[in-house]
Amino acid sequence: MRFPLISCGLAMLLSVATWLSAAPEGDPAERLQALVARQRELLAAAERKTSQNELEDLRQPLQELCFAYEDYLRAFPDQAVGYASYALLLDHPIIDERRRSTALFLRANQLNPEMALVKNQLGNHLAEDGKPLEAVNYYLAAIRLEPKESLYHYQLGTLLAEARDDFLKSGEWAREKLDAALISAFREAMNLAPDNWRYAYRFGLAFYDVDQPDWAEALGFWQSFESRVKPGIEQQTCRIHQARIHLARGERDRARAILETVTESVLDRQKAKLIAELDAPK
Repeated sequence: MRFPLISCGLAMLLSVATWLSAAPEGDPAERLQALVARQRELLAAAERKTSQNELEDLRQPLQELCFAYEDYLRAFPDQAVGYASYALLLDHPIIDERRRSTALFLRANQLNPEMALVKNQLGNHLAEDGKPLEAVNYYLAAIRLEPKESLYHYQLGTLLAEARDDFLKSGEWAREKLDAALISAFREAMNLAPDNWRYAYRFGLAFYDVDQPDWAEALGFWQSFESRVKPGIEQQTCRIHQARIHLARGERDRARAILETVTESVLDRQKAKLIAELDAPK
């Protein structure tokens, strides 16, 4: 299981920079600040590359940065933020040494169990290894430490949705509890990051993931979301969802009226499927 929004790139390094800014001045913090600055510089350069050949230019400086991290950790083996920062570098797709990265995150977590980013990344690794029941505890721990971080809520919701069957089979999660937590996680992510349309869109889709959806809330969301997106395909996609919800509520005439306003050809298949359901015997 891989989640597209859990990469450990520049955004994650901002948290590391925040920790360092709060650290007392001294040789360990100053040296690590320099390493993190170089790391951000190289990863930013990597994002601007357009081919594998161009990325080869970064191989040597990235290797030198890894050596510098190794030297730092030998000199300061009790600096949790150093292990976390180095782990983020190894976790990046350009290096992709996840086994080493996991070991470093575990060491950072051992030294400082109050680092939400570390909990989050460990949860990511467990989720990708197909261990959702272990991953969820790390995600929940990250949320307890930083309840205002929208990404952590989004990833919790994604895990609960993608591994729903695993949670139910475990017997540790009742169906109603699981579905409520799933909806709540996506709602919180959306509310904490109101400008992130991807989080909002995923919240709207979450109602299809649960057994007993609140169709009134779902309908209200898609009506509101329609006013936030561009005319044309985006708004008409919202109407497809509104029609689907009206159909689920037995409001067939209302669903048909909304579908008549959907004219974009790319939505023809979804529209035809709903019309077929409307034309079927009740």
